[in-house]
Amino acid sequence: MTARAIIIGAPRSGSGKTSVTIGILRALTRRGLKVRGAKSGPDYIDPGFHTAATGLSGVNLDSWAMPPSLLNALAAQAADDTDFVILESAMGLFDGIPAAPGRTGSAADLARLYGLPVLLVLDVSGQSTTAAAVAKGFATYDPDVRMAGVVLNRLGSERHRRLSGDAIEAIGLPVVGAILRDPTLNLPERHLGLVQAGEYDDLMAHLDRLADMAEKSLDLDAVMALATPLTPAIGDFADALQPPGQRIALAEDAAFSFLYPHVAACWRKAGAEIVPFSPLADEAPDEDCDVCWLPGGYPELHAGKLAAATNFHAGMARFATTKPIHGECGGFMVLGEALEDASGETHRMLGLLGHSTSFAKRKMNLGYREARLRADCPLGPQDALIRGHEFHYAQMTATGNDEPLADLADGQGNPLGASGYRRGHVSGTFFHAIARA
Repeated sequence: MTARAIIIGAPRSGSGKTSVTIGILRALTRRGLKVRGAKSGPDYIDPGFHTAATGLSGVNLDSWAMPPSLLNALAAQAADDTDFVILESAMGLFDGIPAAPGRTGSAADLARLYGLPVLLVLDVSGQSTTAAAVAKGFATYDPDVRMAGVVLNRLGSERHRRLSGDAIEAIGLPVVGAILRDPTLNLPERHLGLVQAGEYDDLMAHLDRLADMAEKSLDLDAVMALATPLTPAIGDFADALQPPGQRIALAEDAAFSFLYPHVAACWRKAGAEIVPFSPLADEAPDEDCDVCWLPGGYPELHAGKLAAATNFHAGMARFATTKPIHGECGGFMVLGEALEDASGETHRMLGLLGHSTSFAKRKMNLGYREARLRADCPLGPQDALIRGHEFHYAQMTATGNDEPLADLADGQGNPLGASGYRRGHVSGTFFHAIARA
């Protein structure tokens, strides 16, 4: 039997949907159910919390970056041998980009595609009956996206709950949760989103507090009753990123953690072995590996320690003489000559590419990207078209003299120019790859 599923949506980021999602995931898991979290769109951090809360690997489902067949295959895999899939929306429920129908990247695309109901989380602080107008707008905006219930968040009092809840139920939407304002439930944030799950000393205690909140403030039986079967059309993994080698040395620690669960899973499914190592622990890639991958993360927070990791530097230099190395975003920054941290101190990086970057001079770069590769590299062969995204605050302060890696366009196909660099066996770019176009 396939899992039942529901989408947790909201009008905007910051409404509390992540806390509600994690609370439901953890509470149902504590009841002995097999529950999996999913996230619409590009997000590295929330799936880590989903995984920690349930013990089952989270997954990203991205209607823009993933061809429909891959999207269906991943959705079916998420639903297999699972009781419930709780799918958390990115940003607002309908937020995506102008694109072909069903390919905007929004969670609403997934609601339409799979006929899934939406549990709407409303931050009602600073309003009362007006919340019903917001809920009615969501209920009528798109007849193919069904609002099944509402959770009221950040309530100030029982009277506040009554005014908001009664008005919403009067328009025909059931209120299945009412959460009082409680700052202790908030998850800490930094410049790219939440602090990562792996950085908490007391992660499970916090997840259990969110589960306690869900048990107390939500009608979990009603939430489960709202869910409907997740039954995707038949798909396949043909458009997944192919393994860049048989044995992949993967940097993995607090500085390098942004690898999508589906990418690693598809590499393993294709027969590759992932061999993790920690640059922060001054480890070098295993020389028996075929390729080295430096994912994104937070190297700007650990630049001094990375600069002092002499064994890491020497091992990467040796590896680069004969085998491919690729860096994405934070990994790309570390491949360069230097990285300036937030305080303005400059640290020596690997120098395997000639650029330098700065986190002191910050400017947000955010959006879907499509890259056509100018040469063979671990992302794929020359001329391959790869879809993904950029999300970083660092800027380039020196470009060096290396060859460009790819020609980049935004999510609507508008050219953005050359992106990334390549030199010998080494390549890197700020662009995060999700799937083949």
